[in-house]
Amino acid sequence: MNRSIIIISLLFSFFIRLHAVDDSIYRDEAKRFLSSMPENLQNIQTEAVRRAIAGDCKALDAVRNSRNVPPELPDGVSRIDINDTLALFRDSRYKDVVTPLLVYFHGGGWTFGSINSCSRYCAAVASSGVTVLAVNYRLAPEHGFPAGLDDCIYAAKVAIDSLGKWNCSSVALGGDSSGGNLAIATAMSFPADTFSSIVLFYPVTKAFADNSPGWEKYGSGYGLDSGLMLAFNDAYTTDVHNPLVSPACAADHLLSMLPPVLMISADHDILKCQGNEFVMRLKELAVEVEYRVIPSTVHLFITVPGQPSAFRESVERSSRFILSH
Repeated sequence: MNRSIIIISLLFSFFIRLHAVDDSIYRDEAKRFLSSMPENLQNIQTEAVRRAIAGDCKALDAVRNSRNVPPELPDGVSRIDINDTLALFRDSRYKDVVTPLLVYFHGGGWTFGSINSCSRYCAAVASSGVTVLAVNYRLAPEHGFPAGLDDCIYAAKVAIDSLGKWNCSSVALGGDSSGGNLAIATAMSFPADTFSSIVLFYPVTKAFADNSPGWEKYGSGYGLDSGLMLAFNDAYTTDVHNPLVSPACAADHLLSMLPPVLMISADHDILKCQGNEFVMRLKELAVEVEYRVIPSTVHLFITVPGQPSAFRESVERSSRFILSH
């Protein structure tokens, strides 16, 4: 099986599934997801981050442990732990095929999350014929900016150096929420044309309150409260206008060097407006961009089960994008 056959098969599957999902399905799944969330969870997580900033990480460690459960992998997909910080996901069906390599950075506000928390997405993409390298980077507030970013840059260098050994053709970057932020910052830390593409899911592009209509409307009760996001920002750094912290603050020449970008945003999310602004700016700079806002969805559909249609569409769109670049 060669790469062109994989792409054709994936595109056909993507076309069929994309047109089979009615917007009401996204809405109903998001509604059920929100109703299933533990009461006061966002406030508990906010308090845990705030306590950790003050030096007491006990509550935050409990949050981290709750999100660090490995999921069951699909048939044929294996996880190979390269070391404590890197894990490779591959599908045995493509063992003799040269595949693209996606380096993936998990979300979690730079303060929690792990390879385990993004394994469901990584394994699903691997099933589509993309090899995935997932990264455990150092977490804030114990390790604030730029420690986590440094780890992501190191992981990208490992990926570039290992293309031949892993039978891969190119390196793409990806991440959700704060992981999307790290993917953009990592790309800006390398020369142009280093990476084949970037896939982003509701990324943080401004590590501060943007006071946009979306920030105000969806600031409570939609999967990512504004108070929790502000705690994440404070845990990560005070240097919030650094372009490697807030890519929206980057100069044009830095953003214009980015590879083709796919951004998939949640509709009812405090990060939607800043994501939309970032996409518009990239288009003005002639960066190739594919942009999708999945109707009625809320934050977390990549890493937390409960919005399966949004998750499937994201896997299909991102796999197609990586394979076609």
